[in-house]
Amino acid sequence: MEKKKSTIGSIDWLTICIYVALLALGWTSICGACYEYGEPKDFLSLAAFSTRTGMQLVWIGSSLLLAALILLLDDRIYDTFAYLIYALMLLLLIATPFLAHNIKGSMSWIKIGPFSLQPAEFAKFATSLALAKFMSAYGFRLRDSWRNLFACIALFLVPMVLIVLQKETGSALVYLSLFLMLYREGMPGSILFTGIAAVSYIVVGLRYSEVHLIGTWFSLGDALVLALIAVYVLGLLYVYCRHTALLQDADGIHQASLHALRFKRHAYITLFAIASLALHFSASAIVDHMPDHQQKRIQVLLGLRDDPNGVGYNQIQARIAIGSGGLAGKGFLNGTQTKLKYVPEQETDFIFCTVGEEQGFIGSAAVLILFLILLWRLIHLAERQPTVFGRVYGYCVFSIFAFHVIINVGMVLGLMPVIGIPLPFFSYGGSSLWGFTFLLFIFLRIDAGRIRMQR
Repeated sequence: MEKKKSTIGSIDWLTICIYVALLALGWTSICGACYEYGEPKDFLSLAAFSTRTGMQLVWIGSSLLLAALILLLDDRIYDTFAYLIYALMLLLLIATPFLAHNIKGSMSWIKIGPFSLQPAEFAKFATSLALAKFMSAYGFRLRDSWRNLFACIALFLVPMVLIVLQKETGSALVYLSLFLMLYREGMPGSILFTGIAAVSYIVVGLRYSEVHLIGTWFSLGDALVLALIAVYVLGLLYVYCRHTALLQDADGIHQASLHALRFKRHAYITLFAIASLALHFSASAIVDHMPDHQQKRIQVLLGLRDDPNGVGYNQIQARIAIGSGGLAGKGFLNGTQTKLKYVPEQETDFIFCTVGEEQGFIGSAAVLILFLILLWRLIHLAERQPTVFGRVYGYCVFSIFAFHVIINVGMVLGLMPVIGIPLPFFSYGGSSLWGFTFLLFIFLRIDAGRIRMQR
């Protein structure tokens, strides 16, 4: 009995309260998104359970039961069976295209009776557990070990590829967020910097590719990217040379080791410059070989074309809905853009526009603050873990949640490309809600288990 009390007392109830609050706000948003003028407003009647608002209540209730079950289990089973869970999930991802029904071009949904489940949503917690297990092995070292780094990348690259084969690019891109966890665990900052630099080349180069300098074939995009490359290279030379000079002044540093380090860093800078030029001048060709709808999304996002009746329609209508909400919003069930169904997918990917229209700036800010508190709490819990397994898994959970929130909200506001990922605890659907519940509550159970190690 004492053990049960100590475990219950060590559960992070603040995070659970945030989870429940987000579920409640998410359900009211789905009510607003699904409601049509003239319909009865009794969302808790038996008849309502045949609608999306009623079904979401079923998913919420089952998620709460799942959460309770996860908290009752011993936290050590997640470490013990991490690889087995990962292997079973990979097998399910491989089988999914053969079992799935084609839904809007996606082969990622398996129909089970009256329900449909998306295994890609559950692969996130399975992959996070496998990464935590691998990186918590005795003697594991990520810094200065390319072999370990590539092994970690392979662990989340495999499910990522399998999900892409199901034509779910958005769900696959979520796994790129795990680079944040790798950076926390010792991945060289140069790799993260290289990724950020690559994105800046592509965005700036494509955005100004059609603005040519007078009398030349040279575009403004070419000039700006070359200037960025020069700034990055000079910055790297300054940082690395300064660090090398500090090492040279230190006692006990062998000259041969110093020369080897200097050569290694200059080689990296040279390779970085060459790769930067190659990426910039090949970016246009890469985009040209993308599917037509993806090209249009990129062009609309960068402002290279207007397509108000095509790929830009969703974001335009979402911005109109959010803007029409003003400071305090139009009130629950009073949003005109959402009630008249101007915004496609407003119960799923574009659910945040319902929050903006009905609750206004104040309500939208409150929701974002709640998510911010949740993300801060996840970092806090991850940092207090007594084991590498718990810390790595915690940062995986943080990375995935942060990616979903930033990309989904940015997508609705027109700041990010439309890649079709849900907003945690808000978007309609059982698979995403269960997936996020698994992710969060497995971590809360692992965190609660720390009390055993502190005795």
